[in-house]
Amino acid sequence: MMTVSDVPAGAVFLPATDGIKGTLQVPGDKSVSHRAVLLGAVNSGPLTVTGFLRSADTRATVAAVRALGVEVAEQGDRLVVHGRGWEGLAEPEDVIDVADSGTLIRLVPGLVASRDFLCILTGDASIRRRPMARVLQPLAAMGASVTGRRGGTLPPIAVRGALLKGLTHHLEVASAQVKSCILLAGLRAHGETAVYEPALCRDHTERLIGYAGGRVEREGAPDGPGTVRVWPVESLHMEHVAVPGDISSAAFFIVAALLVPDSEVRLPNVGLNPTRTGLLKVLARMGAQIHVEQGPPAGPEPVGQVCAHTSDLTATDVDRSEVPALIDELPLFLLAAAKARGTSRLRGAAELRAKESDRLRAMAGLLTSLGVEIVEHSDGMDVTGRPDGWQGGQVASHADHRLAMVGAVAGAASRKGVQVDDVECIGVSYPGFVDAFAALGGTSRTVHPTTDASRACSEVHT
Repeated sequence: MMTVSDVPAGAVFLPATDGIKGTLQVPGDKSVSHRAVLLGAVNSGPLTVTGFLRSADTRATVAAVRALGVEVAEQGDRLVVHGRGWEGLAEPEDVIDVADSGTLIRLVPGLVASRDFLCILTGDASIRRRPMARVLQPLAAMGASVTGRRGGTLPPIAVRGALLKGLTHHLEVASAQVKSCILLAGLRAHGETAVYEPALCRDHTERLIGYAGGRVEREGAPDGPGTVRVWPVESLHMEHVAVPGDISSAAFFIVAALLVPDSEVRLPNVGLNPTRTGLLKVLARMGAQIHVEQGPPAGPEPVGQVCAHTSDLTATDVDRSEVPALIDELPLFLLAAAKARGTSRLRGAAELRAKESDRLRAMAGLLTSLGVEIVEHSDGMDVTGRPDGWQGGQVASHADHRLAMVGAVAGAASRKGVQVDDVECIGVSYPGFVDAFAALGGTSRTVHPTTDASRACSEVHT
């Protein structure tokens, strides 16, 4: 039976009456951190990773490569991954627990698909709902033996590697995780491996492969559909990877600065990979005052500074072609739309229902609690903005870190506060978020899992 002490603490995020102001260095990019460690595991020698994000998700990645026999030395945000090449990977002695990391459970199968040993992966309740056929079926077509719960559609999953042959695979839905899995397997397959993506999605894996000396090419529209090809390699060679600040983490402070009066934030050393900056383009279309200053690249990734100021926003539409470039930031787009003039429309985002939570349903709940008029669709939402803002509201995070942080931004832009039921889940991607938010002017009050919760909910709606 669950006791009170088992229930995560929540918080009420209060109005930022003096604005959101200051300069903040956000932690390292989660996607790049994952991939640097995984590719470092099969690197031909030690790889130093600086700026590594230390979060629940990335700690699971470090634990996973250790389970595969790879030594990782840690010192703060600096890691040394003692790569052993593919031949140095060893059969795990136990099931690998990916915790809440969708990236990990989808990339590790591609990494080990050429090794003749058994690797079993599972995760928390959220992970065990993630669709896995889209990963396992192409690996089986390449020659690996794979299985999983419910006919290979859900975790736990098991992979036994084999001699692989290249293939051409068409993604039904643009997914960087699925694409990356196939490309990693393709590095050890006989012949060329090609993945067609119906829309451009994040390319951190391809950049790291090229940076390490592998051959990877993309043909197609620079910002649209295309085919990514890789060829087999004997070994990868990297000495150092600098992880830039995570644009997905920076996005919460950018949107907070836009929505909260008298705000201005500066976010230096942020990753500006064009497959990840879709939110900036959409916000600019809405009239956001955002200035981007390009800096010197951090290894394979472009980096720069982003500044944002309080802005009056107007509605815009986001369709299927834009979704991959802001898939993790779509809840923030919906919140920005809630304070814009007019009705914004999101379509082609059904993938949001298969994240850590059903993010469309949860955002519908948050926006409704704010008094915003919405119409929920199977693949999106219509949001009629309230430029005058909102009194307060609440969000059930469903243990989803991004929903909890969106609730914090909504609270800062409110007049009375927004209650978030679980702030502990934020540690999945941004353990220091609440402190960072406070340093810029955000305020919050912890709500313990007692009668505090009902009292706080009553206060923000009074």
